[in-house]
Amino acid sequence: MIESEVLDYLKTHQDARGIAHWKKHAEKSGGLSNYGVGLTKLRKFAKTIGKDAQLAEKLWQSSVYEMKTIALLIDDPKKMTIEQAETQVDQLQGGYLAHVFSSCDATLAKTPFVVELADKWIASDDPTRQGCGYGLLYEVAKSKKKSAPAEAYFLNHIAIIQASYRGQSISVLLGMTGALVAIGKRSKVLNAAALNLAQSIGPIEFDPDGRCDPFDAVKHLTSDYVSQKLGL
Repeated sequence: MIESEVLDYLKTHQDARGIAHWKKHAEKSGGLSNYGVGLTKLRKFAKTIGKDAQLAEKLWQSSVYEMKTIALLIDDPKKMTIEQAETQVDQLQGGYLAHVFSSCDATLAKTPFVVELADKWIASDDPTRQGCGYGLLYEVAKSKKKSAPAEAYFLNHIAIIQASYRGQSISVLLGMTGALVAIGKRSKVLNAAALNLAQSIGPIEFDPDGRCDPFDAVKHLTSDYVSQKLGL
């Protein structure tokens, strides 16, 4: 597939409601244009393309949000480098791309250096890197691979969040609590530690329109599903 075919798809599937929402929250657009195509559709379309690092590189240069999103979805984790990630994190151009870049089953989270990068960005003074670092930690905590970090690794990150969550921006705080939820689903020990901290943090108001309920990590960590999974 080539760039023009991707653009044709977006034009064919553009959605007026999505475009209106984009314009309403222009402060997070980073100056990118938008066709209003939802992430679910973009994911399905990306699967028809498959992994294509060359096309991903070209799409990333676009000024269209969806084309950049597809670039992130079709990139090849085996070919991605830390240098590429460092360049792209500086080019996210607003909050919307960060979610696909670092969490939401991100391609970057499938690279062999994901733990190294998550730790590096979490320790950064740059809020964008911090937020993305916690997005990657969320993905690491979800991993069922035998190579996933040991319990001590996650307990250490709970301690880091405990020591630094106060005064953080909403985006970073959401990244922290999202990571806590994923960590707390791994074991009884991690659940107890994550839940204790989540109770201290409390629900997080993040939607200025008031359409979404505050994000409450406690509810996720005490759900019936988690209780049954961990035998709580």
